[in-house]
Amino acid sequence: MEIKTTSINGLLIILPKIFKDSRGYFFESYKSEKYKEIGVCEDFVQDNLSFSTKNVVRGLHFQNPPYAQGKLVSVVKGKVLDVVVDIREGSPTYGQHFSIELSDENHIQLWIPPGFAHGFSVLSDFAFFSYKCTNYYHQPSEDGLIFNDSELNIDWKVENPIVSDKDLLLQKFSSFKTQFSI
Repeated sequence: MEIKTTSINGLLIILPKIFKDSRGYFFESYKSEKYKEIGVCEDFVQDNLSFSTKNVVRGLHFQNPPYAQGKLVSVVKGKVLDVVVDIREGSPTYGQHFSIELSDENHIQLWIPPGFAHGFSVLSDFAFFSYKCTNYYHQPSEDGLIFNDSELNIDWKVENPIVSDKDLLLQKFSSFKTQFSI
């Protein structure tokens, strides 16, 4: 496995070692001891899988402490633009975002520690998106930022985004009061 750091401290790009032959390919999508070696020491307690069609934008979501979640995300089938926003007060990259294409072809995983708002847009006809989470879903702690906030200035790479009614009601970054700090 190869690890790459990002422009935002704490986010890690993980490239698993792929074993290909005439039958297809194989890779370890998660092995606890390997992830602990790279500093991802949290226990994963919940796995989620979502299915979305082209131009869907999900997010930007997070859970507030003490129910904050770290997430190890990847795409099982399809291609997405994965986006995270640093919401950790005191971070030199507070309010900045990072984006990366995740697909079933590149097999990239992204480690997102607690303290980030997370979302993605679907660039292929459909996508199966996988999340390993370090905390259980807790509806009262659920929060988010509106995907099209001009202050965040995120290019989602879709022309006509399909967004849930719930996500359209999320707050702007300028009115957001973080509960995360470094």
